[in-house]
Parts: sequence; structure tokens; C-alpha cells
Amino acid sequence: MYLQKRNRILRTNAAIRSLVTETTLTPNDFIVPLFIDEGKDVQHEIPSMPNYFRRSLDLTIQEVKDLWSMGIKSILLFIKCKDEWKDNTGKEAWNENGLMQRSIKAIKDAVPEMLIMTDVALDPYSSYGHDGIVKNGEIVNDETVEALVKMSVSHAQAGADFVAPSDMMDGRIGAIRKGLEESGFTKTGIMAYSAKYASCFYGPFRDALDSAPGFGDKKTYQMNYANRREAIKETLQDVEEGADIVMVKPALSYLDIIREVKDAVHVPVSAYNISGEYAMIKAAAKMGWIDENKAIIETLTSMKRAGADLIATYFAKDAVALL
Repeated sequence: MYLQKRNRILRTNAAIRSLVTETTLTPNDFIVPLFIDEGKDVQHEIPSMPNYFRRSLDLTIQEVKDLWSMGIKSILLFIKCKDEWKDNTGKEAWNENGLMQRSIKAIKDAVPEMLIMTDVALDPYSSYGHDGIVKNGEIVNDETVEALVKMSVSHAQAGADFVAPSDMMDGRIGAIRKGLEESGFTKTGIMAYSAKYASCFYGPFRDALDSAPGFGDKKTYQMNYANRREAIKETLQDVEEGADIVMVKPALSYLDIIREVKDAVHVPVSAYNISGEYAMIKAAAKMGWIDENKAIIETLTSMKRAGADLIATYFAKDAVALL
């Protein structure tokens, strides 16, 4: 049998397969989300996220040192606010002595070169569990944006390298950029959650921070998962308003969106491999239905292959060890 082309030649053995691999993962690709709690020597495993923890600041600092020693260069901080500090204004979010602000300073002191990104949204601080201020049952946009600007400037003052607005309010990237510039924080970057969808896969994350909405859902600000063009529109607007990095969230069910965003913009694209995606692999592996290690690398590779330059993932440490 004569064939002009034999594609299998490039799959013959491990050596040639590695030489022609199109997509590779490295520790430089990962952003590690960290959940921080008040107290000392506190470590709580998140029930719906096996082997992932919410830690007090002292233990978080040790974790950051471990991450740096593994070659991971970026973390994304989330904090658990005490219920008694929550209200409808979210004012604890810009408390200069708040847990987020103290965490940024302490981590920068301990590991100065680690790139610190910080979550910017009101849901951890809201008595309603929503990403914005509530009036007459509605999440209001413009007043929320004003609060997000205060929050972002506060994070920059504490030493954050990037703020990461995850709220999906209209116009918040431009307002935050203006607020940072006017406050003199011209080197603070913005990683915008530009295409953040209203997804059922966020459940375990809300367990981690006790931030589930107290009423209704988040569909008036997070995107309809059936929409594709809307993601491009939102992302292009964020870039125009000053975003340095744009994000698609979730990742696995939105690989097509990652690719289209990558093709549409000229800034780095990140993807968030979210808590529900983590939990599914963990649960299936526990049942013996899949090989966990292979599933981790295959799914993360799919996100990078789709166009993600950066991947926020709870599997980062596992992936680096496997790589």
C-alpha cells in the first residue's frame, strides 16, 4: 500500500511526540487562588473541594513560600469576612486594616517577588451575598462601581500588583483605572473578569467563602451561558477601558469562548478553572472512574490549547508536581 502522507510517523515514539508537541504547560502558566480566614494556625478543608483549604494568614504565608519554591509566580487572594462585618455597603472591603489589606502586606513582606492579584467584588462583604449594593431587590450598578473603586485603591495601597474585578458591573474597569491613576497607582494592573458566566459550577467556591446569594441569583450581572457574541463585546469593552489581562470564567464548558476571546484581543487571556470543575475531577477519581493525574493535565492543557495564556486553578500544585 502506497501512501503519500503517513501522519502516524510523528506519533511513533515518545521522543518524536515530545518534539512536535504544540501545547505545553509550565509553572509560569498558573495563578493559584488562596482562601484566607481570620485567626492563627487555622486550616479548614473545604468539604466540596477535597484537599483544598481555607487558612489563616500565618499558614497562608507558608503556603505562598511553598508555591514560590515550586516555581509558581502568581496568587489570587480571596478572604472570608466575618458575618458581623458584613452589610449592604461592603465598607469592610476597603478597611485599611481589613483581612485582605493585612494579607497583601504580610505576603509581600514574606515573598516580595510573588505577584499578588486580589479579588474585587462585594459578595464576601455583603449581607446579601451579592456582588453589588442592593436597593429594592435590585443590584445597583453605579453605586457598586464607586465601592469597587474604593476597594481597588485600598488593595493597591496595601501593595497588590493586580486587582481582579469579578463583579461584572458595567463600566467598572474604566472607573477603577481612573481611580488608580488619580491615586498615583500607575503600576497597578487590572485583570478583568470580562466574560464571567452565570454558572452552576461555582457552588464549592461559595462554600469556601460563605458567599452564596441570600436571594435570587446573579443572572442580572453575570452572563447568559448561551451567549457567545456578548463575551466578545464585554471583553473588547474592558480592553478599551484599560484592562491589562482579560479572563473567561468558567473554563471547561467555555473553551470556545476562550479561543474567540484570544482571537479578538491583543492582551493576555486568562481562564479560571473553577471550583466545580475541580470537584468533578476529585469526585470521579475518588470513585475510581478516571485517573486523576491524567485528567488534571489533560483538562489544563485543553485550556491552554484553547488560547489561555494564564490559568487560575486549584490544581496548580498538583500540576507542577506532575509536570
